[in-house]
Amino acid sequence: MTTKALTSATPSPAIRRVLPWLVAVAFFMESLDTTILNTAVPIVAKAIGTTPLSMKAVLASYTLSLAVFIPVSGWMADRFGTRCVFASAIGIFTFGSLLCGLMSNIHLLVACRVLQGCGGAMMVPVGRLTLVRSFPRSELIRAMSFVAIPALVAPMLGPAAGGFIVSYFHWRAIFFLNVPVGIAGLVLVWMKLPDYRERTRPLDIEGLILFGAGLALLSYVLEVFGEHALSAPEILGLLFVSIALLFGYGVHAERTRWPLLRLGLFRIRSFAAAVGGGFFTRLGIGGVPFLLPLLYQVGLGFSPVQSGLLIMPQAAAAMSTKIVIRQVLERFGYRTVLIGNTLLMSVFLMLFAAIGTGTPVWLIVLQAFCYGGLTSTQYTSMNTLAYADVSPAKASAASSIASTSQQLSISFGVAIAGLATMFFVPPAARSSPIEMIHGLHHAFLALGLFTLLSTAVFSRLKREDGADETRQKDIHLG
Repeated sequence: MTTKALTSATPSPAIRRVLPWLVAVAFFMESLDTTILNTAVPIVAKAIGTTPLSMKAVLASYTLSLAVFIPVSGWMADRFGTRCVFASAIGIFTFGSLLCGLMSNIHLLVACRVLQGCGGAMMVPVGRLTLVRSFPRSELIRAMSFVAIPALVAPMLGPAAGGFIVSYFHWRAIFFLNVPVGIAGLVLVWMKLPDYRERTRPLDIEGLILFGAGLALLSYVLEVFGEHALSAPEILGLLFVSIALLFGYGVHAERTRWPLLRLGLFRIRSFAAAVGGGFFTRLGIGGVPFLLPLLYQVGLGFSPVQSGLLIMPQAAAAMSTKIVIRQVLERFGYRTVLIGNTLLMSVFLMLFAAIGTGTPVWLIVLQAFCYGGLTSTQYTSMNTLAYADVSPAKASAASSIASTSQQLSISFGVAIAGLATMFFVPPAARSSPIEMIHGLHHAFLALGLFTLLSTAVFSRLKREDGADETRQKDIHLG
């Protein structure tokens, strides 16, 4: 068992004033990189000699890397100290960004995005852990709310920033932007960040190998499926191996004392519904940020800047919706909100299939705003419900599972969105805007229907599930 922090005295007031800014900048870098590349996909694909649909691997590899390495970030911080791990995370992320900007081959670019994700996976959990140990409870909510702002601002700025960069500069600048910020952050973190350590439990190395290898192999199968790079027997064989590895981890986690992820938490109904339903929801909508720039640029002929601006209303709606989500949940309860909101979100997702060359821009903006508000409601509801019936002693383990599931489903969602589009667009026709619009429309319809699957999971909730959560805790950010 862990004990109270072993090192580092309580930070001074001056350090506590600087600390939220350091963590917020790191959060902003990590959040921005999940969206800034989406709008630049067509330009980058052309520059490195590949197709826009093949770029799904570049996007998915980053979030997959986050999913694999998030579970070990807390153990590393306890073992090696928050300052060392946080600084290392920024350094790895910055170095990965530099390498990404130098690559001209999609396979090397994917590898460098994985390296970026390794750093990003440690930045957010370790930064949050440092705040928890540095601030008294009376000041913690304000500090956590402050550093969570970038998670809302970055998705709004990312698409527009990516479009602006590729339109007026070079696409490599998307990655080079992180370098000076990362170097400055590295120096400040090493000088100012408190260094907390704790006695640690043994690291579940066997579980990490089984879990990480299974996810990586499954992601690879989703990437190559539809590319005709492997035969059907080879794909089925790899799929069987990946499932066997993940099943092996499930058996291992039940038998070991300190598993990488505590799967026993899924016996809690509200937690299982929030994480399981959230996984299926994000599988359906996780690929939308990848598909919309393709629809706007390749299909409709908008510029990268225009494409980014058309996506911004989603993030603006997400920020404004936070004000009323708590009241909505208190009035209707988690079960009603999640089922009803999922149905509405699926409808608006499928309505993207109605966008064509004759669709007015104002209608696209209105639809994006409504869809953004619905996704924000969905995310916040799922994220807060996950902790409704989890004891404080198990909150850290629940957070690891929830964060890992979120990133994993987003990664798989991008891959599934690409597969759906490839299925409806023959390889010879992927350079035709008309055929691309046709394929993307069918992909949106398929993803909307897929999202409906999560209602089956949410229907297992009871009316009273999560009631104490909405009464006793502030819902800040989802």
